[in-house]
Amino acid sequence: MAQVTTHFDTIDTLVGQKIGTSDWLTVDQERVNKFAEATGDFQWIHVNPERAAKEFMAGGTIAHGYLTLSLLPCLMQDILKVEGVGHGINYGSNKVRFTNMVKVGSRVRAHQTLKKVDKRPDGGKQATYEITVEIEGQERPALIAETLGLIYPGEGYSLSKD
Repeated sequence: MAQVTTHFDTIDTLVGQKIGTSDWLTVDQERVNKFAEATGDFQWIHVNPERAAKEFMAGGTIAHGYLTLSLLPCLMQDILKVEGVGHGINYGSNKVRFTNMVKVGSRVRAHQTLKKVDKRPDGGKQATYEITVEIEGQERPALIAETLGLIYPGEGYSLSKD
């Protein structure tokens, strides 16, 4: 997967474009258990593989929907690198839909489109993204979300894992 690189001053030129697709990420039981620990959501369909295999329609444990949502920053950093950014802040979501269950052991990846960029009076920019999280081998995605991020000019921070 080739990461797209842009700059704070020119991110607007990507509006309307599908920017790219992340690498695959395996959602394993350890990650699900750690998320349960962090959030206090220990529902058996997430953390009890034996019971879920017997009693749950998915035939095993599934990731929490909010775990899938929380993977967006990790997945998105593979797709777009924005240079000339001092800092960035998650601003929220306009819409989030969990459209399919992510069975533990599945691989997921994100597809990112930049829908719009608005200049802010404080010198920053507000970026609106459409993100679809695909499950390997599944027709229906796990998640479709419209997310908002704020970025501010400066140096020393890049919206990327580099």
